[in-house]
Amino acid sequence: MGTTQLDTVPEPKYWHLKTVLSDALDSEFAVGEILPNERELAARFGVARATLRQALEQLELEGRLQRRRGVGTTVAPPRVGVAVGDRAHSWDDTDEAAWQPVDSAEAAPPAAIARLLDVRPGTAVHTVRRTRVSHGQPIAAELLYVPTASVPGLAALDTQPGAARARAVLGELRRVELEGREQSVELGSARADDAKRLDRLPGAPVLLVTTRYTAAGRTVAVAVATYRADTCRLTFGDGADMVLAG
Repeated sequence: MGTTQLDTVPEPKYWHLKTVLSDALDSEFAVGEILPNERELAARFGVARATLRQALEQLELEGRLQRRRGVGTTVAPPRVGVAVGDRAHSWDDTDEAAWQPVDSAEAAPPAAIARLLDVRPGTAVHTVRRTRVSHGQPIAAELLYVPTASVPGLAALDTQPGAARARAVLGELRRVELEGREQSVELGSARADDAKRLDRLPGAPVLLVTTRYTAAGRTVAVAVATYRADTCRLTFGDGADMVLAG
């Protein structure tokens, strides 16, 4: 990282410094590398530490940096692209290479999910919990709701609680031939349980992606995925896959 003259720049110093730091992250640092401490960086760029902190905070909000307690400020991995497109005839989201099953249980879904599934309020459905990890860090947590009618063969299987049961539900779900899928995306705030699983503070910004899967004229499953807004970005296009976005 070289020095730069910030005094004559018309935009706020911290904003210009953020741009300079961002360029340096691309050219001089690797993912996971620890940045010099604030005192060294402030001296190198000839700015007050308050200005430096503003620039670092902005880069953290943009997902370029991560502040890890006991470690320091590190270079964040590339954002993961969350595909929002028409993959109507596949169960791509059940791929364990992308999603890791955590556990499964039978429970009544929230009222809004019950309406999407067209089940009576209070009716128990299979609930599968999964997580997605990129570069060693959790980036998304998902709840997949599956009515018992969608997986009739599950009753004949040994469905012990935990990840094994989750894989059993997913395995039976793959037998269903899809007709379509609908997705909606909204910006939200992390609830306490999601924040814990995603290693964020409650209230942190997240992307909520709700997917409704249909077959034989009915809804066979609904997935609600919570993505860390600082590590993901949306990608649009028919047939788009989950991709790493630089």
